[in-house]
Amino acid sequence: MTLKVYLSGEIHTDWRDQIISGSADLDVVFSSAVTDHDASDDCGVRILGQEPDKFWHDNKGAKLNAIRTRKGIADADVVVVRFGEKYKQWNAAFDAGYAAALGKSLIVLHGGDHQHALKEVDAAALAVAQAPSQVVEILRYVETGVLPG
Repeated sequence: MTLKVYLSGEIHTDWRDQIISGSADLDVVFSSAVTDHDASDDCGVRILGQEPDKFWHDNKGAKLNAIRTRKGIADADVVVVRFGEKYKQWNAAFDAGYAAALGKSLIVLHGGDHQHALKEVDAAALAVAQAPSQVVEILRYVETGVLPG
């Protein structure tokens, strides 16, 4: 069974790489948002033209990024949303809500410090993990039915 997994959330650590490399022996296809911060921020104005007002600059970029995000989440069997320690990822919370509204299998990934702030997001998830390795083991179990040894 090929699993299509969309990876959403913070872009400041290598959590995506850990999940992808840890799943190398599984039948999993990964997709993700654009993780180049500058490209993500500036795609709208670089493609559609400059904006003197920062609101419209960000608005153009958010809309172009939403095309990729909506498609990735809609096509996914499983959506993994990572909330990092350093920044507040409002977009990640939005992605988690969007995935839940579509009835996608949602795995939330964050440390214990965010447990209270993310309690509603956690309640919508089918699993809440604290480490990328746990996400790998969830994917392995879903695909093979085998528990970690």
